[in-house]
Amino acid sequence: MIVLEFKAKGKTTQYNAIDEAIRTAQFVRNKSIRFWMDNRGVGQKELYRIAKSLRSEFSFVKALNSSACQASIERAYSSIARFYDSCKKSVPGKKGYPKFKKNSRSVEYKTSGWSLSQTRKQITFTDKKGIGKLKLKGTWDLSFYQLEQIKRVRLVRRADGYYVQFLISADNKVETQPTGKTIGLDVGLKEFYTDSNGYSEPNPRFYHTGEKRLKFRQKRVSRKKKGSTSRKRAINRLGRVHLKISRQREEHAKRVARCVIQSHDLVAYEDLRIKNLVKNHCLAKSINDAGWYQFRKWLEFFGVKFGRITVAVNPAYTSQECSNCGAMVKKSLSTRTHACECGFVMDRDWNAAINILKLALSTVGHTGTWVIDPNASGDSTSTHAGEILSEQVGSKIEESPPL
Repeated sequence: MIVLEFKAKGKTTQYNAIDEAIRTAQFVRNKSIRFWMDNRGVGQKELYRIAKSLRSEFSFVKALNSSACQASIERAYSSIARFYDSCKKSVPGKKGYPKFKKNSRSVEYKTSGWSLSQTRKQITFTDKKGIGKLKLKGTWDLSFYQLEQIKRVRLVRRADGYYVQFLISADNKVETQPTGKTIGLDVGLKEFYTDSNGYSEPNPRFYHTGEKRLKFRQKRVSRKKKGSTSRKRAINRLGRVHLKISRQREEHAKRVARCVIQSHDLVAYEDLRIKNLVKNHCLAKSINDAGWYQFRKWLEFFGVKFGRITVAVNPAYTSQECSNCGAMVKKSLSTRTHACECGFVMDRDWNAAINILKLALSTVGHTGTWVIDPNASGDSTSTHAGEILSEQVGSKIEESPPL
């Protein structure tokens, strides 16, 4: 399944109609969540019946395409199923109890309620919300795919406009020649990552560089009267700055991950639990700005696409263990040089990257499971953020499927 995104161009009345469709989809989802709260144990079929009753009761719900209502029900049920799954697996902490949506930004159609033009440059939404025909601006070529391959169409609202996403069922694998190279990656805050060959990728720190603009826009928002049109415009301009920073971070992670995957047959990296690491309030901003999650996500995506092996290993003691003799050399986060009694001296992150590669080659980890299932098999993640990643949860190492 691949996603192709286009900028949607239309009139103001059409944008207002998209907003109305998004609000209706949010209404259907919240109603189904409320029905589940009042009637525990109901399944997806009972929630589908709720959509039918809402369409007969409210005219604005009936104006939305029936497949879009079904997609909203499926979104609600996915949050319910995820909550039950977390309870069954005894996930520590909060289990993700389903919540009501307050500010949804998208509405999803299935195979009905829309039609593409012959040139595939325009899309028309045929329900009674009045969205009508929208122009598609982008570089992707939809003519390459059959209409039967388009499984979903999603309208997304962002700070800089509206977008149309096409979810297409297609094979995304690319045949490549083996390189005969392996690499271990140690992510950090000083450098974006350091590999087992000693190369360090600079950390761009997009949020840090854009923080001055964010403060300026945030002050403009706080000075406007609540509920006024000028405040809405100021909020939109603030959102555009946030959107630019997030896009910069995402594109950087995508570009670097693609280069790493294409250059190596096996890529080993730390199986970090970012949610726990950001509990350290001193480092939370820098960790989020580094974009470790995006980097790992794209590593595993391109690993599947190009047929490379990606292995996530337990990060415990990788910075403390000497890659030359195996001795443990305890050091704080401020100590950036690894100096062992055996006389081996090396940069701390470089030493950790070598240990990560050794762990990947000597044990069986999981192969590209983060994108598919965050709770899949492999080495367990660190449960505490601190100077020494010592406390770990149990291991879930299993054999990887044959390639």
